[in-house]
Amino acid sequence: MQIIRASNAGFCFGVDKAVKSAFNFNLNDVKGNVYTLGELIHNSQVIKELENKGIKVLNSLDDLKEGDSVIIRAHGIGEKVYEELNKHGVNILDATCPYVKRIHHIVNAKYKEGYKIVIVGDPNHPEVIGINGWCNEEALIISDVKEAEELQESGEKIAVVSQTTFKRAKYDEICEVLKKKFAFVLKFDTICNATIQRQTEAEELSRKVDVMIVIGGRNSSNTQKLYQICKENCPKTYLVENKDELPLLDKNVETVGITAGASTPEAVIKEVILHMHDMVNVHEGEMDFNQALEMTFTELRPNEVVKGKIIGYNNNDVFVDLGYKADGLIPMEEFLDDPDFDPERDLTPGKEIEALVVKVNDGDGNVSLSKKKVDYIRGYELVEEAFKNQTPIEAVIKEIVKGGAVADYKGVRIFIPASQMSDRFVSDLTPFQGKKVKILITEMANKRRIVGSRRVLVEKEKAEQEEAFWNNIEVGKEYTGTVKSLTKFGAFVDLGGVDGLIHVSELSWKKINDPSEVLKVGDKVTVRVTGFDKETKKISLGYRKAEDNPWYNIENKYHVGDVVTGKVLRMVPFGVFVELEEGVEGLVHISQISNVRIGKPEEVLTVGQKVEMKIIDINPELKKISLSIKEVKPIDPVREEAPAAEEAEDTPSEHNEEMVNTIGDILNEKNN
Repeated sequence: MQIIRASNAGFCFGVDKAVKSAFNFNLNDVKGNVYTLGELIHNSQVIKELENKGIKVLNSLDDLKEGDSVIIRAHGIGEKVYEELNKHGVNILDATCPYVKRIHHIVNAKYKEGYKIVIVGDPNHPEVIGINGWCNEEALIISDVKEAEELQESGEKIAVVSQTTFKRAKYDEICEVLKKKFAFVLKFDTICNATIQRQTEAEELSRKVDVMIVIGGRNSSNTQKLYQICKENCPKTYLVENKDELPLLDKNVETVGITAGASTPEAVIKEVILHMHDMVNVHEGEMDFNQALEMTFTELRPNEVVKGKIIGYNNNDVFVDLGYKADGLIPMEEFLDDPDFDPERDLTPGKEIEALVVKVNDGDGNVSLSKKKVDYIRGYELVEEAFKNQTPIEAVIKEIVKGGAVADYKGVRIFIPASQMSDRFVSDLTPFQGKKVKILITEMANKRRIVGSRRVLVEKEKAEQEEAFWNNIEVGKEYTGTVKSLTKFGAFVDLGGVDGLIHVSELSWKKINDPSEVLKVGDKVTVRVTGFDKETKKISLGYRKAEDNPWYNIENKYHVGDVVTGKVLRMVPFGVFVELEEGVEGLVHISQISNVRIGKPEEVLTVGQKVEMKIIDINPELKKISLSIKEVKPIDPVREEAPAAEEAEDTPSEHNEEMVNTIGDILNEKNN
């Protein structure tokens, strides 16, 4: 009989974290009692072991006393429960699964944004109850398609999340119904990756075995779902909590598949497998317990490259399941060199990883592993291949050294000369430190002498960009670029390897003295092509927008007959120009200033004076507005009255005689 165990069976990352947190709890460090808020996991054996350790299940918050400690299980709790615990003055050890925590954040944020929260899952499950506690317990909880179909249509916007262990196909089906019932549906993928992998693998395995054994607690939601999935494909599917519940198997059974729920300890799974070996004679003679145990383990040797699956991680190490009697440990620092490293993405539980065995026993019973050493082996092979095929690779600049920089590619050191870092001279390479760059391997003499070039790729990329640009350019087309430099006559913009000029007259609708009044180097700008010459490689760009023109739709703002107020800007012999708003001027003809004839505007007006006027004509195309002061409040000159004839000191004849005498004196002076 062949026993096939599913790779993704047993503790998931969240449960493993919660169990380890509880068992590693030092009871000597606390004065009061230590509790778990509800059963830590759905496994009676683990609960009994915790009780023996002195950790009890808390049934009511009223039982708490100040100084007690409470372990939050992987299922998580609601916001108000945290508040109640804090009021009791207890120590909280939060072992909530990271995937569940993410749902709490989503629900809380979307609830505050005004969304109606919909949770797809079992309304009585502690995880669902905890999630509901982050939206003031106002969520709509749906467990099946029928409940969704019975909902009334609504104009509300909803945010939908699911229980982490919910069946994906069923979740998708419910969401499709919800889309027809609500005006706007925002769906979040909150089913745990480990759950998806576990369910997918169980479904595939149950299709090709004669008997399927599902190990886990009967009150465990994810175990029940595994059982249902397997039962659909394999009629002889059995749910057992431990080895004592194993059914007697027919001698004709050739293959048995085994999977386990997320709350099932590894020890229970191995016990079941060993018991099955005891029940059936795999070989002619029976094996003892130790022989059967050793058969379940993989043999490991130092300096051997092995594959395993990530179990979890902490600040110091990444835990790897090698199928061995001990877990493997990879130092976390081996991952931190990558600037793009993301623990949630790169250290997903169940993800396969390759490592080199450094020590089979590190002294604490764990297998010491190195990811870096395997990376170097694989990296060198990839560098060799890239050199032969002249394909680019991405490396991280680790050091700035004399004459260039040293880059790292999967543990392989590559020297990049300073002249090969860019297509132009770079005096200081410091800004490249820690950056990921694309390079081409140009020389590979040996493992210690590997040379790369970034310049080759930069030049090639720029040439391709320039060719593509000139093939597609047209007047009126818009581009987003970066201001490269400023001059007195305009701004040069990098459009992606090709430069264009925004003339100073195209920067703003109002008069400016310098481009720096509008833009600065490094600004991202949207521009449009106003002209270009492919032969000279010159491009003229427009930056100012039509809608920013103060004359844009001026006829909708001002109308003939409107009375407006403006400021006198300047005077000319035929009238005055008045500013109605910044960038919009109108003309008051000299004949429209006063009710009496005046010789020049200065007789009655001064620059900067505010005046009321009536609009008598508008011409948007010519940008002309004609105005009249006299039709609103005419401004007449103030003149002194002439003195009476009898009061005059000089008579007209006397005045004329004086002028003649003066002219005579001037002529005489000239002649002399």
